[in-house]
Amino acid sequence: MKRIFQSLGLLIVLWSCGSDDPPPAPGGTNLVFPDQNSECTTGISVNETLSQVTFQWQTSSNTDSYTLSVVNLETNIPQTISTAATSASLSIVKGAPYSWSVTSLSTRSDQVATSETWLFYNAGSQTTYAPFPAQLIGPVSGSTVQRNIDNEVTLVWQGADVENDISGFEVFFATTNPPTTSLGTTASNTMELNVSVESGTIYYWKVITTDAEGNNSDSGIFEFKTF
Repeated sequence: MKRIFQSLGLLIVLWSCGSDDPPPAPGGTNLVFPDQNSECTTGISVNETLSQVTFQWQTSSNTDSYTLSVVNLETNIPQTISTAATSASLSIVKGAPYSWSVTSLSTRSDQVATSETWLFYNAGSQTTYAPFPAQLIGPVSGSTVQRNIDNEVTLVWQGADVENDISGFEVFFATTNPPTTSLGTTASNTMELNVSVESGTIYYWKVITTDAEGNNSDSGIFEFKTF
């Protein structure tokens, strides 16, 4: 009889431990369409300025719904839509560059998972496209960073272009906003630059991307502070 009670007690303990397990968090989805760094030509024309584009992604694990976020990179105005499906349609500006991503959510968990962010141009009447605005990666805007042994910080960005004809990146860096001091232009395959900094100072920077036809785009301004 004693062994029976011990076994029952063990089962109760095991059941209690299992009940404390957190619900599974949603997994991140994989984006499908529009393709990364592409020109989207399949939209349905709504009027002279807008076309309706259907965004598609894959099913992710432990997910009940998705939030699609699409950002016009010229205006930085986002559009969002929530759905339980793996596709959603939005009317967006023709001939404009966009970024898009999808967030996975679950009613059983407070955690969320966000996909990669892809870039594309919504097709318009133009026959050539400016490069996508450079995506500034580091230092993260608003962060405080440590200088290296040479009193330098590395600026890192990512560039992309539908026609793959970027000719270079001009980096502007200063302690004033907006930064007007050009540090020169790097080659199309160079997307980082070491800059000299002083401690306890706020710096502002941006990158202008230019392609072989003279089209250019502005990354917008990031700021960071040094220790």
